[in-house]
Amino acid sequence: MSTTPGTTGTTSSNAHQPLSASAPLSLTERRKAETRTEIARAAAALFVRQGLRATRAEDIAQAAGIAPRTFYRYFATKEEAVAPLYAAGAQRWAEAVRSAPAHLDVPEALEHAVRHTLTPGAGVSAASWEWVRTLIRLADDSPALRKVWAEVCQASERTLAEILANRITATGAGREGVGRPGNGRADAAGERRGNGVPGPTPPAPATPDLRFAAAVAGAAVRVAVESWATTSAPPTGPEGPAVLALRNLASLRGFGWGDGAGRAVTEGLPPREHPRRPD
Repeated sequence: MSTTPGTTGTTSSNAHQPLSASAPLSLTERRKAETRTEIARAAAALFVRQGLRATRAEDIAQAAGIAPRTFYRYFATKEEAVAPLYAAGAQRWAEAVRSAPAHLDVPEALEHAVRHTLTPGAGVSAASWEWVRTLIRLADDSPALRKVWAEVCQASERTLAEILANRITATGAGREGVGRPGNGRADAAGERRGNGVPGPTPPAPATPDLRFAAAVAGAAVRVAVESWATTSAPPTGPEGPAVLALRNLASLRGFGWGDGAGRAVTEGLPPREHPRRPD
């Protein structure tokens, strides 16, 4: 998943929750999200400029123009203050997969999302990617910040699993033509009203196979971003995060995406042995 600083925040009650599509935020919730994002940007700027250890929560509050007690209403620690920026990158990645053209299969949709979120200039400037590099490096040296990063990544995996499930149900975009558009699966799901008129397709459950697939895809992108951050390579070019992520995803072309995502790795295994009952 990408981690580029952005304008999207989350409320204090769901900083590390799955970033699924939901009802529009109320005015109060939008204001809280805006405040969280302002605090997050102030925290990131201070972390980048003077380092994590030298930055106090009070410094972040002052930079954001709020009282320290207000800061602690939104975040328990200074490290948690950058969670909205991590989450904003995850949101962009997930939404890019969700909005990928319907004719793309799962691997193609994931690659489409990478090109539209990890390429500098595609909604995120090259300067912002330098922020990413610093924030990722800081997480390597701080267990508290690494915990925030890990929680956002885990929430992103759950969201991606839901998106893949809905995408496969709606379009049948599986692997190697399995469940491609035109197989009637989505139509059948939409005709459950009984009157022959297609209705809205209900949200598809994220099966254990799809959760595993989402974790694999998320790891492919996360490792690409983290690997790039350890270098001095520019965000563009052959060693940039987008190219590294595409390379990782290409190595998963034989993975069992879609229906029975784990089937490809379980075929040919001996039958599961059950414990014998005691005589």
